[in-house]
Amino acid sequence: MGFSHLLLLLLFFLGVDGTTFILKNNCGATIWPGILTSYQAPALMNGGLELKAGESQNISAPDNWSGKFWARDGCSFDSQGMGKCYVGDCGGTLHCEGKDGDAPASAAEFVLGSDSDSYDISLVNGYNMEVSIEPVGGDGNCSKISCSVDLNQCPQQMQFKAQGKVVACMTPCLIFNNPMACCTGEFSDPEKCQANSYTEVFKSSCPLAYNFAFDDATKSYTCSGANYVVSFC
Repeated sequence: MGFSHLLLLLLFFLGVDGTTFILKNNCGATIWPGILTSYQAPALMNGGLELKAGESQNISAPDNWSGKFWARDGCSFDSQGMGKCYVGDCGGTLHCEGKDGDAPASAAEFVLGSDSDSYDISLVNGYNMEVSIEPVGGDGNCSKISCSVDLNQCPQQMQFKAQGKVVACMTPCLIFNNPMACCTGEFSDPEKCQANSYTEVFKSSCPLAYNFAFDDATKSYTCSGANYVVSFC
């Protein structure tokens, strides 16, 4: 019996309220998922956790929760949860507790609603690791979406390196840090902020992901009454 079928049966018999997220580490090494909750709501798992290779973690979220998950990599924390990650760091702590992760980092984003949920994969802050979202149960379209970019194909100007290796791929905003590249100021308008050769690097590999602030060509995915498996690698 597959993982999704086992999960569906477990959630059915437990009678889970709200929504359950199942974070899975399919990578060959430990990762440290970060969790950012929107609108000042209490942070899930205090905003961060450690997942060894092959491990998963069930996380319960209240109705109408919204936020995002991302994978931190290359982390080292002491017994007090203080340290550093070379990708996705959130202020040098294991538990992000309301702090966003440093770019570049790919993210799985959710807005849970009473009628339906919306979800997407965002590369607006760059890409560091393969990520997928798979609804379990639920009604509606409920599509599984995923994104995988070959970091070896990341153009040199977009490469983010740590310890001599390319560990992430940057966005134009990170590279140039100006209003035109970041879609801010007078460029915070879909008519002025459009796709370019840099965003196309992501779009060609991940057509289902949001690649810049006004990437309206990408659909918003919806599902009602589902739980969600968020997998890294």
